[in-house]
Amino acid sequence: MLSQVEQQSLPFPKAILLELLETTMVYKFPLLSRQEIAQMLGLAESIKETRVYQEGLEQEGKTLVLKQLSRKLGKIPPKLESQIKALPLEPLEELAEALLDFSTLDDLSAWLQNNGS
Repeated sequence: MLSQVEQQSLPFPKAILLELLETTMVYKFPLLSRQEIAQMLGLAESIKETRVYQEGLEQEGKTLVLKQLSRKLGKIPPKLESQIKALPLEPLEELAEALLDFSTLDDLSAWLQNNGS
């Protein structure tokens, strides 16, 4: 199927079609991981470039950072949690490192004021 996609002249980027195909397969084969589906499709490396993969990675990063913050600082107020969830990937990665030095919610608030969007 992928060879057919590669040979076609399409009025839109092939990446969109590949992403649609990948997403469809994820729903068709719910017991398989995205990596297994990518291997089936021969997309093992290009899967990392898809929007779906990037969004999943970003969401997982936000979940992990929030868990780490909660464990270190206690309950995170909804306002701060919303700010963290709104962070793009790069500042989120910076927060993941910075939180190791936090000791209070004030440290988190100050970091978000200085580095948040």
